[in-house]
Amino acid sequence: MSSVKLAVIYYSATGTVHAMAERLEAAGQKAGAEVRLRQVPELAPAEAIASNAAWSQHFDRTKDEPKAAADDVVWADAVLFGTPTRYGNVSSQLKQFLDTLGPQWAQGLLADKVYAGFTASMTSHGGQESTLLALYNTIHHFGGVIVAPGYTDPLKFADGNPYGVSHVTGGSNTDPLTDAQYAALDHMAGRVVRIAGKLTAA
Repeated sequence: MSSVKLAVIYYSATGTVHAMAERLEAAGQKAGAEVRLRQVPELAPAEAIASNAAWSQHFDRTKDEPKAAADDVVWADAVLFGTPTRYGNVSSQLKQFLDTLGPQWAQGLLADKVYAGFTASMTSHGGQESTLLALYNTIHHFGGVIVAPGYTDPLKFADGNPYGVSHVTGGSNTDPLTDAQYAALDHMAGRVVRIAGKLTAA
């Protein structure tokens, strides 16, 4: 059986979602998948980025990374989408990318793939679950197969999000990922690859 093709497509302003995406890339490879890690383009004006040192530094550090294209979703058997919360919703940068997939959606090229999501916010009730649920509205329209982690492993009681994986960055937006998030990311990647493998082999 050929390996599962996994696309990890994300937007990150200050680096947290980027770090989560890199962990998912490594976990997907460990699970036997061929992985594409892709960043969606930044849409914010230069003055907005420059107003936040962490945002500006992350933008400069990652501006040359491979950018997401429709082909990355079409190519994949499974897709993990990452976004920070924006008022309990998907960031405009990731939403813009999703909105460009109309031609592929119309051809049925986004259906029957496995999808799941990951996110981060500054506060513990900062809209993480609603962000993932909002993301999954789009996946329903794709005809995708949502493979949220649920409570399929005891470790999910540590990270506490059955809808995907999330992290609280704290009031200064600098709290690092912990072992609980790393374990949850590894679990989600492995589960997504495993289920996608079953679908592609069917």
